[in-house]
Amino acid sequence: MHTILLCGGSGQRLWPLSGSIRSKMFLQLLPAPDGGTESMIGRVCRQLAHAGLDGSVLFVAHQEQLAITRRYTGNKYPVIGEPYKRGTFTAAASGALHLHSTGKAKPEDIICVAPADMYADEDFFRLFHQFPDILASSQAELLLLGTKPAYPSDQYGYIVPAQGGREAYARVLSFAEKPDIAKARELMQEHALWNCGIFAFRLSFLLAHLQKIGLPTDQTAFVAQYPGLPVRSFDKEVAERSSKAAVVRHEGEWSDLGSWDTLTARLHSPVIGEGGLWGDCRDTHVVNELNVPLHVIGVPGIVAIGSPEGILIAAKKDANTIKDILQEHSVKAPMYGETGWGSYTVLDRTANGTSLVLTIMLTLLPEHGIPEMDGQHAAKTWMIVSGHGEVAVNGAAAAASAGGIFTMTRGERHAIRAFSDMKLIEVRISEPGDDGRVYGS
Repeated sequence: MHTILLCGGSGQRLWPLSGSIRSKMFLQLLPAPDGGTESMIGRVCRQLAHAGLDGSVLFVAHQEQLAITRRYTGNKYPVIGEPYKRGTFTAAASGALHLHSTGKAKPEDIICVAPADMYADEDFFRLFHQFPDILASSQAELLLLGTKPAYPSDQYGYIVPAQGGREAYARVLSFAEKPDIAKARELMQEHALWNCGIFAFRLSFLLAHLQKIGLPTDQTAFVAQYPGLPVRSFDKEVAERSSKAAVVRHEGEWSDLGSWDTLTARLHSPVIGEGGLWGDCRDTHVVNELNVPLHVIGVPGIVAIGSPEGILIAAKKDANTIKDILQEHSVKAPMYGETGWGSYTVLDRTANGTSLVLTIMLTLLPEHGIPEMDGQHAAKTWMIVSGHGEVAVNGAAAAASAGGIFTMTRGERHAIRAFSDMKLIEVRISEPGDDGRVYGS
């Protein structure tokens, strides 16, 4: 069986920590077995390995997140990039066609598609081993994994299974996508399951579906059509149209941690970062990435979140509204980003006539570096704050350590590599023609 993990979501409900540059799966907040913290994607990788499912894993991410995905997965698994975000169906098809075109998967092989940011117990992943046998015994064309709801929720989709059988699976009767609370209660009375976004099928099933809707089964041709493809979810495009779908039931722990109330319930402390809680602050959490303290006094049931992107103060029950706000209002250029080589924070943006002056804090990981750039539309100055490494300008390398200053005029080729943890301040004067990107992967 081949497992395709999808990394497409931006997690707007977890703003200001999560966004288009750093998705929620990369947030290093969850308690780890060693007493430290881990990301959602790191936790999933650890659990897949523990369950013996890491033999054939493929990650599908947006092309701008290739490097950060490789970094957070420890460079242990292949990662392919989508040129555009076109939904879970398109991402899954791209991954499956990659496996097919490279000869790693044959038409009769089982493909399992799953989100890379799921949060579940160990038994959840052990159920994956049953998928090949259940697909064979049930004669289903599609297999889903659902979990018993812990409470009526309007944030999850539901799967309604047939009742009465003793098998390890049940036939799927219908689906309900994020119903209101009253309908969710009715669905729970019908023994409906939360839809975990897990799909298993034979590769030949997906190839036939692509042909049916007029899409190529050749990966190169499929990727060439990306710009014109609509956004399609696997649920609506495949699952809800299938008359031969079955579901496996899970009764343990599962959540997608897609909102502040579900994520904070998993944190090891009510205060992360600079700040504190004082007085009656029951069920209040502070998560602060800023270097200024964030204190909450006598306000229960809220989240107080600080990052370079902004500050969110919200009642937990209302915090999901931030997604609607972000969609209704234009969002400024990202102030923080993570890459394969480290991270950056935009400290200041100042327009100066036709130029834009950016002041950026760069943090480089040991033995990582920013590849050579030509600086065609920008002049830069780098001031090393801490650590040591090497800066190359027009091919000439020089040692770089705290206090060092390097200036690159427009058109000069330049690169930097860190030998230890390294911080530097960049002042960039961007001229017309600059693509506006702070830094890529």
